Amino acid sequence: MERKKKNWFIAGAAVLAFGGVLSLFQDDDDKAEADAKPKAPATAPAKPAEKPSEPSGIPSPDTMQTAGLMRALRTIEPGLVAKEDRAVSRSRDVCLDIKGGKDDVTVQKNAKSRFEGGTVPSLTDDQAAQIVTAVKSSFCS
Repeated sequence: MERKKKNWFIAGAAVLAFGGVLSLFQDDDDKAEADAKPKAPATAPAKPAEKPSEPSGIPSPDTMQTAGLMRALRTIEPGLVAKEDRAVSRSRDVCLDIKGGKDDVTVQKNAKSRFEGGTVPSLTDDQAAQIVTAVKSSFCS
């Protein structure tokens, strides 16, 4: 008799375990069905249409213009082109001064201060004027 109770107990435990496992899958199915149902859209205030971002307004040299600019700057002082991306960035700032209508003396003074330092400890006023000319003739006309 004890053996029959033991078998029933094992069978009952197996059924409960099997049912528990099935309930786990059932919950996943219910959740999947709930997720598949279309949800009502959240009511958020409508945003006005965003304007596309404005370009920086600073001219940027293309590949050919950059090559010409680098040649001109290297002629003035080889250290000016030690880092091409930095030289282009500084040249674009010089161009911004030109396009901004600043007077020649200010443009040259700013060019000198932008390009001095690091690989070029100092520049003459004549070299600063040549930098401005190089920027104008390469891409900033």
